[in-house]
Amino acid sequence: MASEINVDKITPQTGTTLELGDNGDTITVTGTLDGSGLTGLNATNLTSGTVPNARFPATLPAASGANLTSLTSGNLTGALPAIDGSALTGIESGTDWQSTIVTGSTLTAVAGRGYWINTTSNQCTITFPSSASVGDTIELVDYARTWGTNKIIINSNGLNYQGRPDTFNVEYDTSGQGLRIVYSGATKGWIPTSDEVSEDNPVPQPLSVDYLSIAGGAGGGLDAFQTTGTRAAGGGGAGGFLSGTTTVTNFSGIAITVGGGGAGGAGGSETGTNGSNSSIAFTSAITSIGGGGGGGHDSGGVVNPNSGGSGGGGHQTGAGASGTTGQGSNGRNGGSGNTAGVDGKSWSGNSTTYAGGGAGNSKSSFHGGGGGGASGVDSAPNGTVTQSAYTGGLGGGGASSGTSGNVTGTAGTANTGSGGGGGSGDGYRGGAGGSGIVIIKYSGTTAKATGGTITTSGGNTFHTFTSSGTFTYTG
Repeated sequence: MASEINVDKITPQTGTTLELGDNGDTITVTGTLDGSGLTGLNATNLTSGTVPNARFPATLPAASGANLTSLTSGNLTGALPAIDGSALTGIESGTDWQSTIVTGSTLTAVAGRGYWINTTSNQCTITFPSSASVGDTIELVDYARTWGTNKIIINSNGLNYQGRPDTFNVEYDTSGQGLRIVYSGATKGWIPTSDEVSEDNPVPQPLSVDYLSIAGGAGGGLDAFQTTGTRAAGGGGAGGFLSGTTTVTNFSGIAITVGGGGAGGAGGSETGTNGSNSSIAFTSAITSIGGGGGGGHDSGGVVNPNSGGSGGGGHQTGAGASGTTGQGSNGRNGGSGNTAGVDGKSWSGNSTTYAGGGAGNSKSSFHGGGGGGASGVDSAPNGTVTQSAYTGGLGGGGASSGTSGNVTGTAGTANTGSGGGGGSGDGYRGGAGGSGIVIIKYSGTTAKATGGTITTSGGNTFHTFTSSGTFTYTG
């Protein structure tokens, strides 16, 4: 049976230490213990139980947290304050590449940055910082692969560059070059740690194209001999006609030449002038031959026509000239009658159909690569017309007017390769030939190249050249 002591206060007999029980004893407090007077309580003696939240002040005193270990994120319910990273060292931040492409003639570089240097239009002088710390880095890259044409010059701004003072020239002139330059300290200064040249590898896939090339048509001949009776000058031959399919692998630019039309015959030079060649500088270049000038007549007699893509037509009593195999037809003989012909070629593109290889002729209508001109004039010296004039070949060939015994032949239509019509009379001339044309087409309606007039039709893209230029495949 337990003993009971009823007292109001227990005071130590000596000193200030009061001991209850012996070591190992358990002291049970049945009532509520007021701990307001407990000070200096060692936390290591609190081995179990939970301290209620109400026992903590609303604001905890500042603590260093140095002794807080294994703190789980689940116990952090509030917002953490901003962390000042000024004391963090040894963290690699990387190069700050600039989004603006440098195209000017000067640049003031900042350590830690990378620059794209485009020297397409001019060389560039790059000034480095006047002071630097070990490890400062600047990167420079040839943006357009043009340093070989317009170099860069580095001004080290009072600091050494690879151990040399900034009185030495520092120049880089290799296309495709890239530099990573690091400051090593006062002795050697700035040192390139990377100096590489990248290969120009990206190339588009080869492109299958269809092409048409028509050379310039020739000028018609002139019958300048004033005499009574039938007189006729041969029409100019049409420009040579070539078409086919090839694969484009020349990505740097393909030269296109569009031939001009030849001048008509005139007094003293009654044969029409040949048209100029058209060409496409593919890897295997193709060239269509200009049309042959039409024949004429002067006081010395018949003036023979010229050979060409299609041969020039003969005078009233003269033979036609030869055409180029695979490109056109021979010129018709003078006085051969109203016989039409065509060499069987055709090429359709961009809503236009081109018939191939017409020949100049003195007395016939003729289909041609733009049309071979054909004309005939019968007249007396007083200009009386005794026979109708003849039309040009289908596709644009020139004709004689027929309104007078002395006339200038009609010019061939531009960009058809047509021959010019023959002329009659001293002081007149044959019609000029029409200029040629070059067309390149490929499948798809998205342009994969530049050059010429670009149009789309029937699921294809067309590059039409009515004058010389460059076809550049961009991929």
